[in-house]
Amino acid sequence: METITHDAVDGSYAPTADYAHAVELRGAGRLLFTAGTMGLDPAGSAGASLAEQLALVWANLRAILAAAGMTADNIVRVTSYLRDGAFAEANAAARVAALGGRPVATTAVVVGTLSDDWLVELEVVAAA
Repeated sequence: METITHDAVDGSYAPTADYAHAVELRGAGRLLFTAGTMGLDPAGSAGASLAEQLALVWANLRAILAAAGMTADNIVRVTSYLRDGAFAEANAAARVAALGGRPVATTAVVVGTLSDDWLVELEVVAAA
């Protein structure tokens, strides 16, 4: 599978180093779409802090990807749902770390409908 990022250079805003306007897949045989994944421990309890929830959500995503024979290297899109806009920087840093700095198509949305103890929820699309 070949992954190519596309960033508009004319007529659109510039992307940041960790963000791609679009990701094109060539030769992908499988696509995996995750449900919204929370920063919950194996017992189903939310992490006590944003940092803990971000660590848990990425650990949970790695486990889900592994169940499909994939890794974080297969992720091509991330959608983040944040309880508070103030969480955007920490969320981006966690994404960059989880993906090793590889840019993917990403969107972050601030929502007030998450359960009170859930601070972040992520969905990913992965391809292999």
